Order: sequence, then C-alpha cells, then structure tokens
Amino acid sequence: MALAPNGDASTDRMRILGVFAHPDDEVFVAGGTLAKYAARGAEAMVLSATRGQAGQIRDARAATRHTLGSVREQELRRACAILGVQHVVCHDYIDGRLQEADFDVLVRSVADAIGDFQPNVVITFGEDGAYGHPDHVTISAATRRAFTLAYDGTDTYGRPHGAARLYHSHFARSRLLMLDRLARWLVSLEARFRGGPEFVRSLSLFAEESTTLRYAGDFIEVRWFPAGTYIVEQGEVGKSLFLIVSGAAQVAEEPTPGELRTLRHLGPGEFFGELALVYEQPRSAHVIAVDAVTCLVFSPAAPTLFTGRGPAASLTDPADVERADWPGEQPTTAIDVSAHVDQKIRAIAAHRTQFPIQPELFPQSMLHEMLGREYFVRVLPPRELGADL
Repeated sequence: MALAPNGDASTDRMRILGVFAHPDDEVFVAGGTLAKYAARGAEAMVLSATRGQAGQIRDARAATRHTLGSVREQELRRACAILGVQHVVCHDYIDGRLQEADFDVLVRSVADAIGDFQPNVVITFGEDGAYGHPDHVTISAATRRAFTLAYDGTDTYGRPHGAARLYHSHFARSRLLMLDRLARWLVSLEARFRGGPEFVRSLSLFAEESTTLRYAGDFIEVRWFPAGTYIVEQGEVGKSLFLIVSGAAQVAEEPTPGELRTLRHLGPGEFFGELALVYEQPRSAHVIAVDAVTCLVFSPAAPTLFTGRGPAASLTDPADVERADWPGEQPTTAIDVSAHVDQKIRAIAAHRTQFPIQPELFPQSMLHEMLGREYFVRVLPPRELGADL
C-alpha cells in the first residue's frame, strides 16, 4: 500500500479484509477503523467463520436457539452496513468448536477470500484471541497461515513481498476506569439521576464487554445484600460506585453515635457512592439495604478477602499499586477513530441478540474516551509505531 505525500495511507485502491470468528467480533476489533477507511473510500470486507449459533440470547424477542445463527448473520450484515463495509461473508463453521475443524480446510477458505478480494490490509485477532477464546485463537492462526499462502513470495526473512500487510488486534489493558467517568458525570448533572430498566441492562452489558476486552480497567461484579445490611458505611473510604439493580435502600447519616437520621431512599436505576469518589472524601452517610438489594458494583480492583470495613480500616488499596505498575504495552499502530465512535456504538447495538443496549443513554464523553482509539500489531511485514494502516 503506497503512502500519500502527506504520510497518510492512500485509499484510492485500498482494500481491507477483516477475518473473525463470530458476528460482532468485527465491531470490537476494528469497527472504528473499518468505518474510518470506508469513509475515505476504501473497499472493505468482513469474513466471519461462524454464524455465532452458540452465542448468548440476551433479547428473547430477537431469536431462539434454533434461529440464532441466521439472526446473527443478519445482525452482522446490518452492523457492517452501519460501518460502511461493502462485502460480508459468513461461513457455517460451528461456533465454539472452530478449533475442532479441519485446519487446512479453514486456512484454504480464508486464503480463497484473500485471493478473491486481494486486500492491501488483513486484520484478525492476535495470537491470544483477545482473552483466550479458542475460536479467536484458531481464526488468528488460520488467517496468518492463509496470508502467507496467498502471498507466497517471501524475502530472506520470510516476510511476504508486495504491499499487503497483516495486522493483529491489540487490546491493551486500560488505565481508564468507568467508575471515575460515571461518577463525574453523575456529579455534573443538575438533578439526581435515575435510570430505567433499559439503562440498567444497557450499562451492565456494555460494562461486561468493555472490561473483558480491556477498554476499561474496572473490576465489575453483581453483589447481593440481604435486608438490614450496611452496603456502605459513613466515614469509610469510598473506592466503589454502586448502581441498584433491584431492591430498595435507605440513606442515613449518623450525627451522634447510634443515632440514624434518614436522608432519602434509593431504588432501581439509582447510583450511590459518586460523591466520595469525585471529592476524594470519606463516605458522608450510611447506605442500608431496606429489603434484599442487588447492585452492579464498579471497583478499581477485586476486593481482597481481608478488606476491613469502617473508618479504621486500612486505606491501602491493592489496585492503586497495581495501576501504578502497569506495563505500557506497545502496539505498532494506534488508529484515531474518534470521529466514528457513533458508528461503532450503533454497530454494536445492531447485534441485538448479544447487546440489546441503548447507547444514547450513556455519557457520550465516556464512550469517546473508551472507544476513540483502536490498536493493532503489524505482524507481516514488521514495522515501527505508526498512526495509520
């Protein structure tokens, strides 16, 4: 692929092929990148090895187990249309069992796609499959092998001749914490926020996927508190943000020892804990479960089994030390896709069976900060750090 005089990749004849295991992989791995280059005039193609028939069904109105494969293929096509991807191929390998398929046959199917489409750039998962998913690992290995077969002319270092380039996705562990961004957003609002059921579901699903792929560094868990439990205590250090999923809680201050004065009640869709996070002050009141309460809890790290409670508890948080010592993983290519975050999040939502979310309910600044860059490692031929494909 030639470079234009200004240093940007010329897209006059540029073709990008994304090779993935499942419908929705394309959005999380390279959705913004595909949208950015398609908008520049590149021709793009996405190949999914499976139809995702073993995936979750998070919206019972969208599919059943018998129809999930065909529905997810259509979701893939809708998502690609949002991103501007012109060509979609969906094979029928068995979801969850890709590693059991005949590897040579799988390689040949990818090599055929490369031969037919003649891409300048091929994108797939890294060798780790993002988070160890066997299907992702398998399609990564198959794509690398197919790439070398399709471009079988090599130099003395075994690198393909010509302009074609192979990129692996790179999900660097993020220092960004959703709890910080959400807390600041909540404090900035004029009225106290209370989200409906769609907000709670959307945020739960988005948070799960974002932390799995390391867009955010939070530890997120769903916790159940029996009636009468102190969920947080006045005076203790605030490290976590809570979103009530179900149940009711009482906010009460303790002006003198043993005296509780009720300030307000909280219910589903309401957050608490944001003031202590933003202002870096101890908790100003107790939050007590009135009946059984379930919360989505955002924390900077998994709590230790010996973590104490109350003002006298240790202030040392293992997450603080861990974050300070995080190594800076170095991809070779960082693509600024901030202008295409809206397309990316709409493409995620197009995968309705997996992500029945309403992205417009989220703080837009948080979405842009989390999703505004995509990272890759150029595998063949190797290169130094860059900002373009």
